[in-house]
Amino acid sequence: MKIMDFLKEKAISADLKSADKEGIIREMIDLLADAQAIKDKEKIVKILLEREALGSTGIGQGVAIPHGKSSSVKELVAAFGISHKGVNYDSLDGEPVYIFFLLVAPEDSAGPHLKALARISRLLKDKYFRDTLRAAPDAKSLIKTLRSEDGKK
Repeated sequence: MKIMDFLKEKAISADLKSADKEGIIREMIDLLADAQAIKDKEKIVKILLEREALGSTGIGQGVAIPHGKSSSVKELVAAFGISHKGVNYDSLDGEPVYIFFLLVAPEDSAGPHLKALARISRLLKDKYFRDTLRAAPDAKSLIKTLRSEDGKK
């Protein structure tokens, strides 16, 4: 599975501004809405915040993968962003989060959702890859880095 198969190019930000978990989720949902990948923003924000209440999707090493399922999407969609300041995200390791992948899947799709989570987790275990993403000056550079990584498999 390739990241760029479900990541919307117009839903990528090299400079997320929000300073807290809900703000980041809202900002990334706005990216997906602007990319016309989702319709019901508030419904999806609510789903993602409910998922966060079960346990943080901040997986450590400066990475969070907020995710959820919604009837308002027909296919797996994702947004990606970098926060230069870092966000207190209640991560498993207690460290701030800088790299965010947000996934929204249709309610009836377990397979693609889980494959995407596994693919993203595997990629982001690589410190060099994380550092490269964090150093990217703009969305265009992020896309280039992600495409390059997709091409390796």
